[in-house]
Amino acid sequence: MRNIGLPELLILLAIVLLLFGAKKLPDLARALGRSLAEFKKGREEGEKSSSAGEDSGRNQTGGGSPSA
Repeated sequence: MRNIGLPELLILLAIVLLLFGAKKLPDLARALGRSLAEFKKGREEGEKSSSAGEDSGRNQTGGGSPSA
């Protein structure tokens, strides 16, 4: 996959300005920031709950050495 450089970002910014206008740009950036923060928060909670489930699963199976 190709990396996005400065020229591509400038073109993208120009397109966004043309589509939404300069007045709505701060609102869009604010909404995007809040959405990203909510996504990260949900992802971290999901990782915590899945790791907690894995830990309890290991304890229930008795992950010690097998008795012969």
